[in-house]
Formats: sequence, C-alpha cells, structure tokens
Amino acid sequence: MEIRNIAIIAHVDHGKTTLVDALLQYSGAFRKNQQVTERAMDTGELERERGITILAKCTSVDWNGMRINIVDTPGHADFGGEVERILSMVDGVLLLVDASEGPMPQTKFVTAKALKIGLKPILIINKADKPEARAYEVQDEVFDLFTILEAEEDQLDFPTIFASAKEAWAGVEPDDKLNGMKIVFDQVLAHVPPPKVDLEANFSMLVTTLEADPYLGRILIGRIATGSIKPNALVKAVSGTGDIIEQTRITKVLGFRGLKREGVDFARAGDIVALAGPQKASVADTICDFEVPIAIESQPVDPPTLAVTFSVNDSPFAGQEGSKLTSREIHDRLMREAEGNVAIRVSENKNKDAFEVAGRGELQLGVLIEQMRREGFELSISRPRVLFKNNLKTGDLEEPFEELQIDVDKGFSGAVVEAVSQRKGNMTEMIPTSGGKVRLAFLIPSRGLIGYHGEFLTETRGTGVMNRVFNCYAPIVGSMLGRRNGVLISNTAGKSIAYGLAALESRGPLFIGSGAEVYAGMIIGEHSRANDLEVNPIKSKQLTNFRASGSDDAIRLVPPKRMTLEQAIAYIQDDELVEVTPQHIRLRKKHLIAHERKRAQRVAELG
Repeated sequence: MEIRNIAIIAHVDHGKTTLVDALLQYSGAFRKNQQVTERAMDTGELERERGITILAKCTSVDWNGMRINIVDTPGHADFGGEVERILSMVDGVLLLVDASEGPMPQTKFVTAKALKIGLKPILIINKADKPEARAYEVQDEVFDLFTILEAEEDQLDFPTIFASAKEAWAGVEPDDKLNGMKIVFDQVLAHVPPPKVDLEANFSMLVTTLEADPYLGRILIGRIATGSIKPNALVKAVSGTGDIIEQTRITKVLGFRGLKREGVDFARAGDIVALAGPQKASVADTICDFEVPIAIESQPVDPPTLAVTFSVNDSPFAGQEGSKLTSREIHDRLMREAEGNVAIRVSENKNKDAFEVAGRGELQLGVLIEQMRREGFELSISRPRVLFKNNLKTGDLEEPFEELQIDVDKGFSGAVVEAVSQRKGNMTEMIPTSGGKVRLAFLIPSRGLIGYHGEFLTETRGTGVMNRVFNCYAPIVGSMLGRRNGVLISNTAGKSIAYGLAALESRGPLFIGSGAEVYAGMIIGEHSRANDLEVNPIKSKQLTNFRASGSDDAIRLVPPKRMTLEQAIAYIQDDELVEVTPQHIRLRKKHLIAHERKRAQRVAELG
C-alpha cells in the first residue's frame, strides 16, 4: 500500500483538530452509528478542558487504496517544539487559516519552518461559512506571507481549498458545500509526494516523539527512514553525536489505524510507527540496525526563552494534600518531562534543592505545573524570568523579543498602545479590520509580556485577543515596568472571618473569601498602594451587650478575585512564590516571617 505523510499546521483555534475529525469521518474511519467525541484527537484531560492541542498526535486513513498518515499539531507558540519535530516526519502540510482572522503570528512561525525544509503546503481557508469571512482576501494575505518568507517558486504555486471543518465540507470555491471532504484527499494525493525511501537499506528511524504506555512502557514514535522492521528485531540506539546508547530488542511494532494503535507484523520505510522495547533511547536519537554507521540528523529546535524555579513546598500547609513532596520526586518527574519534550530544559541549582525549568512561555510551563499537581505533587513556583544570552560576535548580552499581535475594538486601541509602549514595545503595524476593530502588531521584549495578559483583558474589558510568537534575540532595552501595586499579607494563621475581611476591602481587592485557611506570610489580596501591607484577616467582632439598629446586619463581601495558575505565576514578584497543591493555588512571600522579609529587602537594596 502506498503512503502519504502530512501534517496539519495552523494558528491556535483555526480548526486543525476539527478538520481531522471531519477527515476521519468522511474516510469511513468511524462507523455511521459510532459515538465519537468532538476533537477526538485531543485525548488529554487538559486538552479537553482548555480546548487546545498540547501534544502532537498521529492518525491515519485509507483512501483509494492509499494510506494517508495525518499528524495533528499544536497551535500555541508555547508548544512550537512539537511542531518543529513533527515536520521532519512528513512530506507535505495542510496549512489551515481562518477565513476572517487571516494569517496570525503562529501561522507565520509554522509556515516558515515548513518552507525552510522544502515542504509544499496545501492552503485550506477554514471557517469559510462565517458571516465575516473574507476568503479571497485571506488567500492573497497568505500569498504575501509566503513571499515575505522567501518561498520557492514551486511553493508559491500552492492549491487553495475553501472549507468549514465544523460543517464537514470543502471545495474549490467558498460556497461549494456539496462534496464533503473529497477535495482535500484528492489534493493530498495530487500534491504531496510519496516519501523518498530506500527499502533495500538497513533499518533506521529518527525518534520524533516519546510516550508512555501503561502496558508496553516507553513508546518511541517516528517515520522509518530506511529498510523495514519486524517485532523481535535486534537494534541499537545511537545519539546525535554517534554514541551508542543501548542495544535492545523491539518487542512491539505499532501502526496508526484511525484513532487506534494496532500491532503489525511488518513496517517499511516511509511509514510512521511506534516502537516498544528501547529503555534509554529518547527524542532525536536514532533506532537502527547494528550495521548502520551514523545517526540520522535531526532538525534543531528553537531554544527556550523563559524559566521558572520549581522547589519543595515549605509552607505551613505542606503535606496536607499531596503525596509527592520531596525534591527527589520532583527531580525525577521533571527529568521524565525533559526526556520527551525537547522544548523544555531542566537544571539543578547550586544547593540541589530547587530546579530551574526553562520553556517557551507561561502557558507551556503552566500546563506542566498543572499536570504535576494533578499527579499529587506539591510545589513552590518562582516568578518567571527571561533567559539572556551572549552574542558571540559582539559579546553583548541579548534578550528574547516577541512578535505581539492584538485584535481589539478601536475604542480600546489607545490604552493598549500606551500600555505596550510602557513595556518597551514598538508598534510595527496598525490595520483597521471589519466590525470596528483594529489589528496592532508590536515587537516587544519577552520581559514586557510577563504578567501583561491580565492587565490587557482589563483594559479591553475582555474583548481583546492577544497572540505572541518568538521573533529574535536583540540587545537589552533596560529596566522594565513591573507590578504597580503592593500586596496584603496575612500577619497571623487561622481561618479568615467575614468581619475581618470586610474591614480590609477598602485596602484593595481580596484573593480569598470567608472561611479560608491562612498562614502568616500568605498573600490574601492586592494593596491599592505601591507598598506591601500586613493585615489580620481572622479578626472577629468584639462581643458586647450593646446592640444598634443596622450595625449588626449580615456582612456582604465582594466576591474574591480568583486567579488561574498562569495568572498567579505572572502576577508574583521576585520576592514571592506560588504555592501549588492538588487542591489549592496560594500566593505567598518567600520569607514568611516579617523581620526576615525586611532583612532580605535590605540585602537586595545593597545589591
């Protein structure tokens, strides 16, 4: 059976996973009466909750006697490492672009990666049935983007399909809704070349992704480059530098069949498979026959730009909820994550009691922390910091810059431009769009975006959309505007009382409600002024024999300001931590005792 390998790439929320659903349904991978959830490829708990793809996943369909392997990739820039690895497995890409939004920052990022390695895209303008769709304008914008990215002539001659993945139709015109998804399969067969393989050579495969299976253990996924493989074959694992990692036996060869992985007796070059057996090999290593002399070259992955420190939870509430509390358990879990996720880098601090985890952004690191807390870990998380690097030519210290794109109502554009400018962002583009909105583009230091998303939603009253993607390293632009307000710090331990909280509401918004357990040094709210303030949230009313009309009515508190994990991490300052447990997310000071905080502050002021 002939094989075609394709990846679906796009900006977040442009419909990649929904398109895979439609292709699987149309190809007959599901029975007509089979119950299948929406976004069937998003199998992770967090993926379903957040409505995003976090890990790239493979499936396949049979069409006219040909097997088409399809890889669904993440759309968020934070998970770009997944996309970069996957592109080395495929011979063509379906580039999905929203018919109203047009090319977005991540569209540019993934398209540049695909064009660089010579892949020829098939453009699918999705959501063409939306009232605000501007399909042909978007087609022209994509062509302009290809030109800017210096695409080759044959890459510029791309076919265009207009589609609605949600309604499961695609055609050569925006109103061609009669033939289902047939045109997509026809264009794949016509424009995606078969994999260039050598069936007679010895077996070799570059490991692209790594998974854990409860029955088979470690699963290595990749495209077979040369030769063929059967279960029980003896192989070696070779690192990118040519060192032999292990010699082992392949216990299981799994092929992708619809949404399932099925054991196969034989797989040949060009097919995407999962192998069980190797215990030490990891992503970017080569699995091959003993006679193969060198490893397969892997695509370099962009380096991480942001880091946070993971450490043991040492608050007074430590150990009350979690089952994994020690630095050794945290270390082992982080190393497992780094093994399969090439976009994450883990290192120990000098005292070996904390771990610096570097990644692409706050979302990626937030997802990792959320996964760990659900596994029973308790953690203390530091404020994110950007990773600087030295320019090898000039010797100057440089910081990461990001391309920021904002879609906002015109009435809010002035406030957004002012806020981004204060964070050292330079506006590069301002384009009016439909519906009284405007699209703003900036080049801004990554430091300036830490903690900005919450402020942005407040400025735009929740109507603005912000997208970001790594652009380059450039000279440091100087000091950055930080959080303007101080915090309210509990000066005692106990259970918060409505009477005490009511007296604090004039000081600023609170993060806790009545009946919450607190401890000394815990942050319970935001101060309306720039300085920190120690307060007593468990203060109760003094009992007397005097009563007055109206003064003893039930106390009504303003609902507390609840933060998500990512918001909490972005909110804290350098002298603060986020305490993460399976059931709670709390903010606290690094030093819980007041005189220790003052001593640390004096030391910081002295440099």
